[in-house]
Amino acid sequence: MNDLNSIQGKSALVLGGSRGIGAAIARRLAAGGASVAITYAQGASAANAVVDEIAKAGGRAVAIQADSANDAAIEEAVNKTKASFGGFDILVNSAGVLAIAPIEEFTTEDLDRTIAVNIRAAVIASRAAARVMGKGGRIIHIGSTNAQRMPFAGGAVYAMSKSALQGLTQGLARDLGPKGITVNVVEPGPIDTDMNPADGPMAAGLIPMLAVGRYGHPDEVASLVAYLAGPEAANITGARMLIDGGFAA
Repeated sequence: MNDLNSIQGKSALVLGGSRGIGAAIARRLAAGGASVAITYAQGASAANAVVDEIAKAGGRAVAIQADSANDAAIEEAVNKTKASFGGFDILVNSAGVLAIAPIEEFTTEDLDRTIAVNIRAAVIASRAAARVMGKGGRIIHIGSTNAQRMPFAGGAVYAMSKSALQGLTQGLARDLGPKGITVNVVEPGPIDTDMNPADGPMAAGLIPMLAVGRYGHPDEVASLVAYLAGPEAANITGARMLIDGGFAA
């Protein structure tokens, strides 16, 4: 591992870190030497499995039950992370929901949930983190290549929610730059997770759109996040970073 990219001794909170991309990010940050808290809305067994895996590898991790649609739960997760590890250095907002439907059929419930988890949670978490982070803090949102390109019908609301993270990231970079805190958004393309598996029903239509001809792996996204969390990325802020196999090219 590159020592210049070490996050040894840092403390991190990964919202939505019990599965998929979030779990890969939690494992990667722990491998770099950070103490990691992960949140989960439900499914404690999956979250505890990630914590156990990190512990067996010699790392330090805790799981916190917190629905990202609940403002108070997010703020409590930030406070618990700081209390557990004695500091708060890295926030990764990886929680997200995906609802696909033609706009004529899109329910108000799905609209409210998408906004709450994909947009509002990022604002609430960033606000709470900014209050406790010091110089060298990192806020990293997990967006989507669909903020750049939505090539199929039914994804308007999801694309809107991920596009909102771009504006939030650029604005926060201005707000928090004077405090020495960087803010960036990582925008994955199709990634092999249980939400959209590489052998799932959407794959046949998506793979031809990928320049590399394959889905990405969660560990590839996690490596980019770990770089942004480390000291080598101190001059990167307000950036939108695609990791999408050329989907939006």
